[in-house]
Amino acid sequence: MTLRAETEFSFELRTCRWVEREWQSDAADRSIIVARQLGTKRRRWDTIVLECDSDGLRRRANFGPDRLDSDLLHVVRNAPDEWTYYRATLPHPGYPWRYVREAIHRADDRGIVETRRNGNRIEIRRKWEYPDWLERIVAIENKPDLEASAARALASQLEYDVAMGLADEVWVATRATGERVEPVLFEGLPVEVGILALDPEALAAEVAWHPRTLAADEPGTRILERPDGGRHDGSAARFEYVAPETKADTRLAIAERAYERGWRSFVDTMRPDCRHFQLWASDSRQAVPYCAANDRAQTAAECSGGCADFEPEPPAWRTRSWPIEGGPGKRSQKLLEERRRRRRPGL
Repeated sequence: MTLRAETEFSFELRTCRWVEREWQSDAADRSIIVARQLGTKRRRWDTIVLECDSDGLRRRANFGPDRLDSDLLHVVRNAPDEWTYYRATLPHPGYPWRYVREAIHRADDRGIVETRRNGNRIEIRRKWEYPDWLERIVAIENKPDLEASAARALASQLEYDVAMGLADEVWVATRATGERVEPVLFEGLPVEVGILALDPEALAAEVAWHPRTLAADEPGTRILERPDGGRHDGSAARFEYVAPETKADTRLAIAERAYERGWRSFVDTMRPDCRHFQLWASDSRQAVPYCAANDRAQTAAECSGGCADFEPEPPAWRTRSWPIEGGPGKRSQKLLEERRRRRRPGL
């Protein structure tokens, strides 16, 4: 079956699948992880591509499939080879030590560090060295129909990305028109941003404009406020500088969230237990959501508990014709989770 990419959500899923199939890294020993809808509290990207050191990515699997938040990273990255009192070995975190103790207990519960009591002191020892597995972050904005008004709104977001430099590259993916010159090239987007013209049906794409590599390891500029008096407003924007160390910590936190989530997690925010929910396959490896009640690909916002067409799966589906626990909805979740795990070597 073929699905027409009717929504930005559907187009986004096709972009992710194209990246999994076709993305070419500059280094032969790199693996990629694709994630959706991630970023910071100030900026969220549609698609994120992590280019990872292949050996480091396999060693990252020692720490399990769940993300390591900033507190856990502080512990596992600085845990010593030999038993040591935690306050004597961990750098001061900049916040009370009681939160570090809580993180140590969480790390111990997850089996990613070792702890013991020496009197009234907690000593820690690493189980594995946390690998330097992240090489590059590529951010992609998905705009299948980039009209002039949408381009103006997107331009300010892309300017923020370029100035901040959290990602190594920033792209815009738009629907290919087949014209000799793609119309998106005439929009006022920053020249540092790459443009990808994607045919969502054929899962084929051409680079309409190559991006520039951003200075991810240098200080970034966070734009706080822009002049809003029109094109003739000459007042200055407000901004602040962001230290390279802060950017590095933020990049790793984003990468950990992407490692945990992956783009195939869209079913986690939908209702696969609805009798109308289906997974349609456009090829042997991609399955996308489809709503039989509306006869089209639905968005995650539409496929929720508040949908007027929601109907629970009949109990007979889970007891007779489905020789698996939980019925077709659970099977859909299991299928996507298996495919997501295969993108993370070592799991």
